[in-house]
Amino acid sequence: MKNVKFPPFFSLASLIVSTGVILLAGRAIAQNTVLRSMLSCQAQGLSGIEPTITVSYVQGTNLSFLPAGETIKKVWLNDPSQVTIDFDGPVCTQFGQNQNFNSGDCKNSAANVIQMRRIPKLKIPGLPNTDKTLLTVITEGQGKSKLYTFRVLYTDSDPGYHTLAIYGDEATTDNKSPCLRYPR
Repeated sequence: MKNVKFPPFFSLASLIVSTGVILLAGRAIAQNTVLRSMLSCQAQGLSGIEPTITVSYVQGTNLSFLPAGETIKKVWLNDPSQVTIDFDGPVCTQFGQNQNFNSGDCKNSAANVIQMRRIPKLKIPGLPNTDKTLLTVITEGQGKSKLYTFRVLYTDSDPGYHTLAIYGDEATTDNKSPCLRYPR
């Protein structure tokens, strides 16, 4: 066989096509990812849309403040009868109607991730029978405290993601929150 020489642009063209195929494959994988994300201002409800997190029996769902660089300082779960929660470090927690019951280390909270999982409904005296609950999280980062509230949705099937990651708001030249730039 003869040694065939291709023009120099041929190897560049094949490199571009190969790179395009790899990027398209990577994009397909990214669109099927198990990570859901939102900006901090969206998670705080500043965009006018109530943030939600879905929990199921099938798997746990993580709520991560790691990308935003925020530490969880305190957590409330209005109705703990259908959800378990755990943390990656010490945190101050409050559950149910008893607002005076604190658990954990309220001065030295250091968690960044909440792990939630749906459980069969428990009968807890004093709690109304409801099919939803509210998760309230207070975080601290860069010297500022933030309040987040998430409507917890229950599902019997896979929620389609295992982590809801909260990212810091992007910097703007006009010092406006990215959530305030978009119409509600």
